[in-house]
Amino acid sequence: MRVLVAVFLGLILSGAASAADLRVKVLDPQSAAVAGAQVSVLRGQRKVIATQNTSAEGIATFHPVGAGPFQIQVLAPGFAAETMEVSSQAELTVSVHLATASETVVVSATRTPVPGEAAGSDVDALGAGQLTTMQPTAASDAVRFLPGAIVNDAGQRGGLTSLFVRGGESRYNKVIVDGVTINEPGGTFDFGTLPLDQADRVEFVRGAQSTLYGSDAMTSVVQAWTRTGSTRVPEFTFGADGGNFTTAKGYASLAGARGRFDYNLFGSEFNTNGAGINNAYSDSLEGANVGAALNDRTSLRIRFRHSNSHAGVAGEWDFNNSPLQPPDPSDWSQLNDLLGSAELAVTAPSRWQHRFTGFDYVYRYNELNLNGDPARVFDFPSHEVDHINRAGFEYQGDYSERSWAHTTFGYRVENENGFVGNLAFGSQTHGQRLGSDLYAQQQVTWRSLTAIAGGRFVHNSAFGNIGLPRIALTWQALSGGELFSGTRLRFSYATAFKEPRLEETFNGIPPNPFNIPNPGLKPEHTRAFEAGLQQDFLRSKYVFTATYFNNLFHDQINYVTVDPVNFVGEYTNVNQALAHGAELGLQARLRSRLLLNTAYTYTSTQILENPAPINSLYNPGQPLLRRPRHSATVLLSYLGTRWGGNISGSFVDRRPDSDFLGFGIDHAAGYVRADLGGWYALNPRVTAYVNVENALDRRYNEVVGYPALPINFRAGLRFRIGGE
Repeated sequence: MRVLVAVFLGLILSGAASAADLRVKVLDPQSAAVAGAQVSVLRGQRKVIATQNTSAEGIATFHPVGAGPFQIQVLAPGFAAETMEVSSQAELTVSVHLATASETVVVSATRTPVPGEAAGSDVDALGAGQLTTMQPTAASDAVRFLPGAIVNDAGQRGGLTSLFVRGGESRYNKVIVDGVTINEPGGTFDFGTLPLDQADRVEFVRGAQSTLYGSDAMTSVVQAWTRTGSTRVPEFTFGADGGNFTTAKGYASLAGARGRFDYNLFGSEFNTNGAGINNAYSDSLEGANVGAALNDRTSLRIRFRHSNSHAGVAGEWDFNNSPLQPPDPSDWSQLNDLLGSAELAVTAPSRWQHRFTGFDYVYRYNELNLNGDPARVFDFPSHEVDHINRAGFEYQGDYSERSWAHTTFGYRVENENGFVGNLAFGSQTHGQRLGSDLYAQQQVTWRSLTAIAGGRFVHNSAFGNIGLPRIALTWQALSGGELFSGTRLRFSYATAFKEPRLEETFNGIPPNPFNIPNPGLKPEHTRAFEAGLQQDFLRSKYVFTATYFNNLFHDQINYVTVDPVNFVGEYTNVNQALAHGAELGLQARLRSRLLLNTAYTYTSTQILENPAPINSLYNPGQPLLRRPRHSATVLLSYLGTRWGGNISGSFVDRRPDSDFLGFGIDHAAGYVRADLGGWYALNPRVTAYVNVENALDRRYNEVVGYPALPINFRAGLRFRIGGE
């Protein structure tokens, strides 16, 4: 009898506890569930009682948190922050909305969700709706229209594509997909071969960010995440498009969420012949994002992406619309890469969040020029083969002391292991480094002042120990009213570093007869500070931003000849350069679904020290190559329920460059590129879309000698089955 009474009372108490649960569902402007939004319960607008992340179905559940009233705060990356007053525990729905970049919640600047204006850095993002409208073939086709981005494509589809930010080198950008770093060791990354199929959003943080991200984050961090399945009925999406230059693409995905599980399985195939000789490019992609809620506070997520691309390499031949030599008819390259991660997330005890992530990245690159071409200058047989693996583990902990204080800390260990080299000059070189990092960051808001302070300690088996500080201050000088809606001032100081490439440290005699290995080679460093202003107008519908940046790059690595007779040299830390300038931006929410983001960037660069210049373009006092003094971007997006569209443009001024072949060309001409995109829902199941790149049909070089793709278009249909 006592047992029956105990069971009966237990059931009653369990039901009462369940009834007292607080259940919050987060929906986007299309009434679709928002996964991964951070939902916090606050009492008195100051004390954080509990924090949860929404499930794949957009739901965060809080067990009894005491008597109300409460304040619910929702930070959904890609949307504006939302708050709601709740008098008692219940079930409620919060709808998030689109906003200007400064109001949009971002993650990359602090590794936790915060509104852009409180991030302490300049951050811009592209959401799922914008990416769907743009239909970028590769990341370069999307990032180039974000403020401060200078994209240089050496060729057409699949050509080596670099990003320059705030005067830094192309290897000064950290690139992360689904929590996995995909740079080669030493920062090299090709934005022209990174497909963004099924990307939920892309964030672009400018400035030195090594305190949170370690090596390579000298001038920017680019981060992308894969979409999460969210519909109870499985959603099968498939489609195809085609265009000029014999371009064709097909794709499919299966996504959904049921109970504790969610999934998104996808794949695509892209092919084009390009415009001209040996410009063909193909890429196949397969990927998955699968999650499971182990209990109310613990979840497991596994992601992977595999890409296999093949590109013709026509080389340098058309110099500012002057064809001075024929394109290479036979050189080709292949890139085969695989990334994977497993993340265990725990939100316990209350106000605590923990993430345990294991990751692996496999990079296989092969470029073959079998015979060389005597009709081309310096065109010799070569065979570049690189096999690189990056694997490791990372822990990140977050603690919300109060609504005005947040602590982030973590530990990361990574093994970099690779075989690199040109087989035409000997066998491959093997290099391996083991690194372990500790980092911490504190965010505090006191009245109108927000301070972010952090540091990172790095220990590496190859180059020893490094300490990296960063501090960022944001002060809301004026609250404002209807017309002038708020004035913020911002300042930050940071240091950052980039580790050497494997071939710079380990490659040497043997197998390379022209290089002496330098095991004592140190990383490159930067000292960066910036000061900015943000002025809101008409209750933040319009936002003007201005930022001054100053970067001193030192310990830069250069190849120094030590035996000019036999052409033997080694890589050493000898160079120094300065880059400073200003970014001016205007963000506007013209309508609830119509967003404008436009910016102008002025950049002045100068080589300060270079004891071994290979030609006069690298002499001290000269500007850095491929950095334009003036550049601008514009992105106008409409994201409706029945149709959507975008107009994007990029203006790049004349900039110093070189053909490196003896033709005497020392600059690349300025250019304007404009892209258009749009889609229309013929019915709830069928959507037609079209995209036009280089709509003005401008003929230009982003990199001297490599003609850009002329006007090109793609049009197609997308079908959806299920998904309710």
